[in-house]
Amino acid sequence: MENNQNNTIDPLKKDALYQGEDKFSPIPLSVSSPKINPIDKRLVKATAYETMHQQAYQQIGMLKKQAELIMFQAAEIEERLQISKKIYEADLNFEPVVGTTYHVYSKNGKTTLSLIAPFEWGKKIPFDNHICSAKLLADKSWQVEK
Repeated sequence: MENNQNNTIDPLKKDALYQGEDKFSPIPLSVSSPKINPIDKRLVKATAYETMHQQAYQQIGMLKKQAELIMFQAAEIEERLQISKKIYEADLNFEPVVGTTYHVYSKNGKTTLSLIAPFEWGKKIPFDNHICSAKLLADKSWQVEK
């Protein structure tokens, strides 16, 4: 029951379902009150749960794509390291210049680095096999040209 400022009981609210202040009433108290629609709490929870799962799986999917990209980049770096090791184990008769493309050849199990591309040799290439063409990067690793 609500007491007014004179600490008297409001006789109109004596048997009312809601005893608090009118402005906080969860139900309409008069014909002119705005319509209050009850909510289905189960529906609200189910919708929120479904939305939460959809959002979480979307974020997980994005993270998986990012992880795949990082793994791909790591594999590329490992491949660059392997190629770089092979090239630095080759016979070098000059100091390679950063940003220049060189060509790796093999003959009788010996690897050689050359400035001359396979198509520039003419009729006879003096090597058994052209392994790859690679560009020297600023970090002194080699990137295979495809």
